[in-house]
Amino acid sequence: MANGRHKVLIANRGEIAMRVMRACVRLDLDFVCVHTAEDSRCGHVLLARELAGERAVYRIHSYLDANELFAVADAAKATAVHPGYGFFAEDFRFARRVVRRDRPMEFIGPSWWVIRDLGDKINTKRIARSLDVPTVPGSDRPVYSAMEADEIAASLFEFQAAQGIIDGVIMVKASAGGGGMGIEEVGNFDEFRSVFRRIRNYAKRNFGDEGVLIEQRIFDFNHLEVQVVSERSGSTHVHFGTRNCSIQSTGKQKRVEVAPGFAPGVIPYTFDAARVMADITGYSLAMAGEAGFDNVGTWEWIVTPKGEPFLMEVNTRIQVENGVSAVISRVKGQPVDIITEQIRLALGAPMGYGQEDIDFAGIGIEYRIVAENTDNRFTPCAGTVTRLAWQAHDWLQVFTQVPRDGDYDIPMEYDPNLALAIVWGRDLDEAKARGQQFLDEVVLEGIPAGSGAEFHTNIRYLREMTGKILEF
Repeated sequence: MANGRHKVLIANRGEIAMRVMRACVRLDLDFVCVHTAEDSRCGHVLLARELAGERAVYRIHSYLDANELFAVADAAKATAVHPGYGFFAEDFRFARRVVRRDRPMEFIGPSWWVIRDLGDKINTKRIARSLDVPTVPGSDRPVYSAMEADEIAASLFEFQAAQGIIDGVIMVKASAGGGGMGIEEVGNFDEFRSVFRRIRNYAKRNFGDEGVLIEQRIFDFNHLEVQVVSERSGSTHVHFGTRNCSIQSTGKQKRVEVAPGFAPGVIPYTFDAARVMADITGYSLAMAGEAGFDNVGTWEWIVTPKGEPFLMEVNTRIQVENGVSAVISRVKGQPVDIITEQIRLALGAPMGYGQEDIDFAGIGIEYRIVAENTDNRFTPCAGTVTRLAWQAHDWLQVFTQVPRDGDYDIPMEYDPNLALAIVWGRDLDEAKARGQQFLDEVVLEGIPAGSGAEFHTNIRYLREMTGKILEF
């Protein structure tokens, strides 16, 4: 460790890599970044050169080649790795390798065994249920017996009927599957048995394990999240509030996030929205304590129209929307940057504050600006961004990897986000008005790839959805 300071390898790209760089500067840490040939004009490469010079930039063939990343780490004498989000961020084997290799480094994220344990949805559900934390109704372990499967399916259809759902649906999943494989929806008990047999046989044939999961399919819900931050000791945990991520593309990709997750007293809900937010933050912190969580993560919840919360999963990484939680949060009266906290705590610093030191003010809105055709199933638009510009305001933050002079080829291999805009207002009306003002002022122009094509953006869609923010 040169001069007693850490040097952080930023194993990611785009706006998250840029935000990690700035956090390293705030913490007086050295850093190096990587990029592929497609990303040579990406903003994170340009910012790295601006902040730390050419020595901070390494070209690689792939962000998903662990050996290549470790070779860069060794060449640069990096002492820590920040995975960002996506890529290796929730790969416990990668995190374990970081800390166990011949030249061990610090992994800036939860410990590898925490990632492993909470990345297993069945194990997460077991932990939750041991603490009486509500989870999506259904099995919390693989089911092999047809008789047991019938009992679970019957109870789920009865549960949905009690909720007033006329056409209930349950999900039958291969427990060893992934990527959407081995999943079917069932709309009535009569067809359940044949679907169960079919999925069990599919699972045995494709995964070597015929275990099946059976869960309720919940359609009309809001997607809420709780931002948890924990000390490396695994014994101190705080939350930075809730956020609502219900405005999504047809592919379930988030497009607008709002903090906090509901606006009780402003929007009329049919349930006690303040209590729901208090409940899910309490549940999340209880699980963090039980699991020995030791960095930054997000507890994801679904809330039914009756105000019933169910834990969906735990994301053991920093998320794209961390900034919208930060913008409404204060620690001992001072602004907070959650990425900075993540790095500081991962490198062993004490937290230095408790939940009683955290206050919340106002409403934050985060817009994900994407070159996509929202009228055609949010299809990404290939091409070149020639201009991205906006008006500066003290209530606005914009994070983007698009260079200031434009001329940015949109890489189709990666996350299609072009920019994140975070707007703050003293109340919901002001936040929405400022959001609309930003969207009216922003300029995003480009040249589509292919003759006859049109350059599409989602800005009109974001305008339309702003009026519906936090409504159930």
